[in-house]
Amino acid sequence: MIELPRDLPVFERSAVRVVVLDAADRVLLFHTRDPDHPRLGTWWELPGGGADPGETYLDTALRELREETGIVATAGQVGPPTWRRRASFVHRQRRHLQDEVIVPVRLAGAGPDVDEAHRLDYEVEDYFGFRWWSVPEVVASRERFYPGRLPELLTPFLAGEEIDEPFELWS
Repeated sequence: MIELPRDLPVFERSAVRVVVLDAADRVLLFHTRDPDHPRLGTWWELPGGGADPGETYLDTALRELREETGIVATAGQVGPPTWRRRASFVHRQRRHLQDEVIVPVRLAGAGPDVDEAHRLDYEVEDYFGFRWWSVPEVVASRERFYPGRLPELLTPFLAGEEIDEPFELWS
């Protein structure tokens, strides 16, 4: 494995990211920034976050989706965790090192507006926009994403391929 920078205290956790698809096969992404690290600029990221003690990936996916977007999904809408990865990034005053799984969640209708009512304080500060992207828009985009290889891996992921992504040192 790549050696981690010794820049901040390391915080290890398991996490889940969610590829939310609406009925038109558009993907929900948050436009985000880290106020503590303006050098990182802005990027687009999948909803998701760390697992609470005792949570399964399914529990985490449903909770994070509800907290960050206001979307209440059912277990039956969550697909299998076929994209697995380990990544590290700086966020606020910690270096995160996390084992992630990425799951699809399919909505029945058009992508709704995001409801921020249940977001954590730092999420309200970090997320300054959202957009429903078509898959071809993500694939063709030159924007920065988290996960970094989202444009490359989104299509195989949605086709049901098993993805074991190598370690990503994102920031």
